[in-house]
Amino acid sequence: MEDTELPILIYTTFARLDDAKTVGGALVDTHLAACVNVFPGMVSIYQWEGVRETADEVTMIIKTRAGLKDEVMAEVKRLHPYDVPALLVLTTQWGSADYCSWIVEETLGATQRGRA
Repeated sequence: MEDTELPILIYTTFARLDDAKTVGGALVDTHLAACVNVFPGMVSIYQWEGVRETADEVTMIIKTRAGLKDEVMAEVKRLHPYDVPALLVLTTQWGSADYCSWIVEETLGATQRGRA
């Protein structure tokens, strides 16, 4: 498997479930992601502009491949309601060959439209 085909996970958060579903749906529809997992019910505690905040959030994990990392992150930023969305790329080391191949196959549609 080439480096650009290696599965990666991109972690992000949203304030609202509907926003996460909209962004996740757009990523899957355009084949930038093979799948997204949305987890409602997370509580975040963080500092923002010098003030401690606590917020209910929704976590999203985007399953894609390394060759689409930059485009996926740009699309999430474009669609995301936050000024500074959390975007963390998690590389994978091992995975089921069948599942990893499925991720590549599902995201090939992005390549065929002139993407990575």
